[in-house]
Amino acid sequence: QVQLIESGGGSVQAGGSLRLSCAASGGFSNYHMGWFRQAPGKEREFVSAISWKGGNIYYRDSVKGRFTISRGNVQNTIYLQMNNLKPEDTAVYVCAAASIIDSMDRDDEYDYWGQGTQVTVSS
Repeated sequence: QVQLIESGGGSVQAGGSLRLSCAASGGFSNYHMGWFRQAPGKEREFVSAISWKGGNIYYRDSVKGRFTISRGNVQNTIYLQMNNLKPEDTAVYVCAAASIIDSMDRDDEYDYWGQGTQVTVSS
């Protein structure tokens, strides 16, 4: 049973930074991993994703230039460095993983999901 554990959420003022972490345990594969977010009253949306080797990286347009996804030295660990945060970035951020994936920005292609971590940005 694969478990994803996120950490690093919190509350910051606009312009601040946060670093999210996600670690997958319990599996034997190398996983493609991504971040999604869901704000109150809104649908879940793609934020960023990274292939299992790290060679392919994707971002939604609104976070390009502000967010950076990376893989850690420990297998199936990823980070999301979020800089210049804006109030519209406020959401629950959820980590997801998949062993086989075609479109990394589609949530229905991911097999495993974390519980999420709250990010709140005040103006």
